[in-house]
Amino acid sequence: MNIIEPKVVEPIEWKNGWVRFLDQRLLPHSEKWIETNDWQEIFKSIENLSIRGAPLIGIAAALAIAAEAYRVEYNLDRRSLIIKAVNSLRYARPTAVNLSWAMGKMLDTFNNSSDNDLVFDLEKCALALWQSEKRRCIQIGKFGEKIIPKDAYVLTICNTGALATGGIGTALGVVYTAVSRGKSVEVFASETRPLLQGSRLTAWELKKAGIPVTLIVDSATGWLLSQNAIDLCIIGADRIAANGDTANKIGSYPLAVLCQRHKVPFYIAAPTSTIDPDTPNGAEIPIEHRQKSEVLNFFDLYAVIDDAEVLNPAFDIVPAELITGIITDKGIFKPPYAFRSLSTI
Repeated sequence: MNIIEPKVVEPIEWKNGWVRFLDQRLLPHSEKWIETNDWQEIFKSIENLSIRGAPLIGIAAALAIAAEAYRVEYNLDRRSLIIKAVNSLRYARPTAVNLSWAMGKMLDTFNNSSDNDLVFDLEKCALALWQSEKRRCIQIGKFGEKIIPKDAYVLTICNTGALATGGIGTALGVVYTAVSRGKSVEVFASETRPLLQGSRLTAWELKKAGIPVTLIVDSATGWLLSQNAIDLCIIGADRIAANGDTANKIGSYPLAVLCQRHKVPFYIAAPTSTIDPDTPNGAEIPIEHRQKSEVLNFFDLYAVIDDAEVLNPAFDIVPAELITGIITDKGIFKPPYAFRSLSTI
């Protein structure tokens, strides 16, 4: 068997109180790295999508708190300064639950740490969260690759690889693992308007990994599925409610409907840190609405008149009944979904 180990990118780094990250807004044309120990810069970078992907923004926020602990180590008000950073970063983006989950872990460590150990403990917690997300990605890949045929055509939306997770990825992690085990996989990537995470990021990442990828415009997915060209669809998630309803990048819901219409299996791939048992169903998941300039201004070119009214939800909800299975680091869950608590998953 010819085993290929895909090379995945590392979008974030940590060194002695400083965070270094790849500015994903500039990909694929420019690979610019930003280095900072300022949590407010990381907050802005999460907001403006320089750092993006549900698991990665949780990791980045945790590293931002560790960096703040380093920065204010000898400040008499350091505990209040760190709490301010935690409370702000928790709400940098409202839909992805990984952000509040990571801040909850950091806050628990903060509350249980002595003044002498605070810097060490927060750094240790942040790095442990990062490593746990990497391990979750590996487990998602191991469970998920079992559903991939030997020769497979996989459809996906947005970006769910290393750029979004800090590990090998969720949906793309399944692809990477299948390829590493000798399977032949070609990915069809939906461009993902308005910010083109599919065309700018997923296509770039897969090309770097040496995996065949074909880009399609979002509105072509129905046609592609009607041609019997796809074996299965795997996407990521920003929050999974207790009943299995899943929030993901806008366009995921119609993709799930089309897959059901054409009898194509539709899977979610996400770490258990993305499951929110405290949210009963998709109707309770907050949907982030972003600025209209993302739609009006198409990479420095105005696509429509500049005073047009714009509705720009960043996510939509895939109802649980449209999901064939949810691939997690604890296994593949099938309907009916009942994520009542993380301890039972």
